[in-house]
Amino acid sequence: MTTAPWRDPAQPAAARVDDLLSRMTLEEKTAQLYGVWVGAETDGDGVAPHQHDMTADYDWDELITRGLGQLTRSFGTAPVDPALGARALARAQRRIAEAGRFGIPAVAHEECLAGFTAWRATAYPVPLAWGAAFDPPLVEEMARHIGRDLRAVGVHQGLAPVLDVVRDPRWGRVEETIGEDPYLVGTVGAAYVRGLESAGIVATLKHFAGYASSAGARNLAPVRAGTREFADVTLPPFEMALREGGARSVMAAYTERDGVPASADPELLTELLREEWGFTGTVVADYFGIGFLQTLHRVAGTPAETARLALHAGIDVELPTVKYYGEALVTAVREGLVSEDLVDRAARRVLLQKCELGLLDEDWRPEPAESVPIDLDSAANRALARRLAEESVVLLDNPDGLLPLSPDGRIAVVGPRAADALAMLGCYSFPSHVLTHHPGVELGIGIPTLLESLRTELPDAKVTFAEGCPVSDPDPTGFEEAVARAAEADVCVAVLGDRAGLFGRGTSGEGCDVADLRLPGVQGDLLDALVATGVPVVLVLLTGRPYALGRWQGRLGAVVQAFFPGEEGGPAVAGVLSGRVNPSGRLPVSVPRVPGGQPWTYLQPPLGLAGEVSSLDPTPLYPFGHGRSYTSFAWEDFSAGDGETDLPTDGSYDVSLTVRNTGDRPGSEVVQLYLHDPVASVTRPDVRLVGYRRVTLEPAESARLTFHFHTDLSAFTDREGRRVVEPGALELRLGTSSAEVRHTARLRLTGSVRKVGADRRLRCEVSLG
Repeated sequence: MTTAPWRDPAQPAAARVDDLLSRMTLEEKTAQLYGVWVGAETDGDGVAPHQHDMTADYDWDELITRGLGQLTRSFGTAPVDPALGARALARAQRRIAEAGRFGIPAVAHEECLAGFTAWRATAYPVPLAWGAAFDPPLVEEMARHIGRDLRAVGVHQGLAPVLDVVRDPRWGRVEETIGEDPYLVGTVGAAYVRGLESAGIVATLKHFAGYASSAGARNLAPVRAGTREFADVTLPPFEMALREGGARSVMAAYTERDGVPASADPELLTELLREEWGFTGTVVADYFGIGFLQTLHRVAGTPAETARLALHAGIDVELPTVKYYGEALVTAVREGLVSEDLVDRAARRVLLQKCELGLLDEDWRPEPAESVPIDLDSAANRALARRLAEESVVLLDNPDGLLPLSPDGRIAVVGPRAADALAMLGCYSFPSHVLTHHPGVELGIGIPTLLESLRTELPDAKVTFAEGCPVSDPDPTGFEEAVARAAEADVCVAVLGDRAGLFGRGTSGEGCDVADLRLPGVQGDLLDALVATGVPVVLVLLTGRPYALGRWQGRLGAVVQAFFPGEEGGPAVAGVLSGRVNPSGRLPVSVPRVPGGQPWTYLQPPLGLAGEVSSLDPTPLYPFGHGRSYTSFAWEDFSAGDGETDLPTDGSYDVSLTVRNTGDRPGSEVVQLYLHDPVASVTRPDVRLVGYRRVTLEPAESARLTFHFHTDLSAFTDREGRRVVEPGALELRLGTSSAEVRHTARLRLTGSVRKVGADRRLRCEVSLG
């Protein structure tokens, strides 16, 4: 029997796919362009609004005779035992392969924003905590573990990471982002992509592009970012994750910019992404994003026109389930409304990816290896989750050394987040995302609360507890007990923050946008009541976004910020409070002084900063990059002098310093390099991050750090829309945050304006000597 060329792994992938496409009918080609969401509810909102509107009825047995592009969330829709789920997915894949003429299985995809969103899988810290850790290698290691778990149960594609740059912290999905700086987002995001892809999983970049710039911080609201903001803030993390991470998929954003929805924008999805950046993978729709072109954006009047717009723009796969790329698309092609060439273009991309994944090979088998037990929350996973959680905790303030806590003191733990395991998890964790629809089902993973963890951490301390108030309900009836417990103690630990949820079912998460940055509910009033006792108060925040804390400036004994630190977050935060863990996290987002001083991020040109032209002062209480430690560090032997160094516009310059631990305990310092451009042809941020390095030192130990700055890192988009390096003065500022500068190197770029392209250097390498 002769093997068809498309089945022969010795043939080039392109030749195999061309041979296969030549044998397929129109119906078989379009079947590769959509997913099916088995188990999605059609009689209510389910997980997301509009789910019932966008989920079409279909006959599964008939549908799969044509083949199938993707299977949606076999593990992430309902609680499924991992081993049983792997076998069920394998059976479904075999049915799909046996039903079609070509025996091609589907690509199975899942969410993996902060770990595999599946029952009994490790819940890692959320991406905002990754940003706080300033540790890309650790994030890469975490992603590799996530990818291995996905592969172990038969999943091929992960819908992560989110590379949106925070522009307004009132937006509900801030917890899903890595921070407010594109360099931090890009370097950490690219590391996550490398880890996921190294495990054989197709990483999917979200949300391309501009989703986080929505007007008024409202989910799906129009984006009003200008051309330069879009080019210099929104796009660089995606470019870095593609070029340095090797991501093989991109998800189109829900939003529109300047009247054009991303899902219908060929300039974005084809001209920029493919022709300029050279991307060759697949573009997938955000869930129901194609249908929203008709129902929400109203740029199409019929299903056929909707399919044409999305396909022409460059969306290859309709997710999560079939509606527009099925019969509607076939009919549109038959009637001449849509060119079959567009179908072939998308199908070729999908099949090339399936070829890469081995799904076109004759020896493909769907069953997982029986000899390997499936454990999605292994000891190694938990250890990694603990380490990342510990690195991500930010000590914002400790003015009088109240922390670490006394090991045998009287501690009153107060607040609605202290004794709730879900206080540690973001909205895309399985317990918060799915289990709320399945009351009575156990969490499936161990999640120690902060109260439990603190009692374990300090066994000789007398620890009492009172909830004080709910997270968001305006109910102060618990204040009296909370104040009484605090008054009896030597110190009060107030554990406040968010409850993650979806579409208004939480205070943080997708669709949980807020009008201002006050603490939810009456938590702020509870904190006032605790402070009024005169007992020193340690504020611990477990949140998905920053909240305004200026109201308590100078009134608190210490402030600790943790951004949904995952299943090991309780022990991590308790370790910081006890002193077992020396805090080393740094803020990936600024913490505002007042609730209404937003929207604001540190990337401001001069008129975005405080000044005499306005009575409003947007200066944050704690700046981007800020974080304190229980030890101290000296920054010595800075390499640059007081003068100005000439450098050509295509040159490089090294900045070196020695960091020495001058305290009495091990600790980690995060050295940050910022760029200041005094004069440019368009307004520029006063400072912006262009490099950083975390370094861990024993007492009295030192390390020499060298930042290898290239002038490409000073490039920006000029008035003509070109990305250029301009001659003139520059400053390189080494600091402990965006507002705390330790050393400055002054440069003068010489020569002519230099245009740079997609091959420019995106990263400032840092060597450790």
